[in-house]
Amino acid sequence: MSQSPGFVDLDNPTHVCKLRKAIYGLKQAPRAWYHELRKFLIASGFHNSHADTSFFVLNTGGNLLYLLVYVDDIILTGNDDTMVHKFMQLLAHQFSLKDLGHLSYFLGVEVIPNDHGILLSQRSYIVDLLTRTKMMDAKPVHTPLPTSPPITLHSGSPLKDPTEYRTIVDSLQYLLITRLDIAFDVYKLSQYMHQPTTEHWILVKLLLRYLCGSSSDDIQLYHDSPLSLHAFSDSDWAGNKDDLISTSAYVVYIGRNPISWSSKKQRTVARSSTEAEYWSATATTAELNWVSSLLTELGVVLPQSPVIYCDNIGATNLCSNPVFHSRMKHVAIGFHFICEQVQNGTLRVSHVSSDD
Repeated sequence: MSQSPGFVDLDNPTHVCKLRKAIYGLKQAPRAWYHELRKFLIASGFHNSHADTSFFVLNTGGNLLYLLVYVDDIILTGNDDTMVHKFMQLLAHQFSLKDLGHLSYFLGVEVIPNDHGILLSQRSYIVDLLTRTKMMDAKPVHTPLPTSPPITLHSGSPLKDPTEYRTIVDSLQYLLITRLDIAFDVYKLSQYMHQPTTEHWILVKLLLRYLCGSSSDDIQLYHDSPLSLHAFSDSDWAGNKDDLISTSAYVVYIGRNPISWSSKKQRTVARSSTEAEYWSATATTAELNWVSSLLTELGVVLPQSPVIYCDNIGATNLCSNPVFHSRMKHVAIGFHFICEQVQNGTLRVSHVSSDD
């Protein structure tokens, strides 16, 4: 650390100070805090999760403690109230902490217990967003984005100042914690952050109008739900009209509880609908493996193997019998397929004269 003004060593003015302790605000401070907290938890008998490094599990003879940390915000729960209380005292002895009681609000998400389980809501966050954008009294709509005409990069004229567009879309991304119904729409609008147009701005306001009429839509997690782990996988073949890249999507459930979802653009151009669906199923498989690993660390035993539901027969057969790859009906989207390989350096296109 540089020598502070007024405390510079005149004999060694170019020397720096060696920190004995991380100072709040420096780049290494969050890492130093995590290592300090992790060292204490490991010494207390906790096991650091491999699936999520911010998650810790203590299992002593069937008595479980779960601890989830986000910077200096901590959720602690377990199946033994006495054990939870004792560890709270131990934690308070080591660190300065404030007990906020039963979980009711965490990182912008309201946690509301009820007879069926718990309700996760971001209504307050939505209200703040609508108030900030002056859309609180806007006329609600029933769908977040229109299905036609297709949204493209060059539709409309470029915005003179794209700052507000980027700010609102950034804020909408945080809503995806509980609002899987707008996952595709936010992903789509995020693709134009570098060059938003007037048409894109109209679509952002349309999405805000949809939130205005659905701000109370929450996720109910049921405590009596079965432990069956399954997922729904899908894709739209060449759905992006700018580069003809497909979009993969999945929703992962434990019983009737949705726990993970995604809507993302694929990295390569799929030459058939089967290929697009297969890549979507691949992404879903990776997510299911992660969820299964996390459940194992939680001490949860699944009664049966996870299941992926896919609506494409070719992709389904390909997953179970690799020999079917020879029957995939590739429909060439020639220009984009070749262009991608040229850009990646795996193909070269050179000119030759007609005579030759």
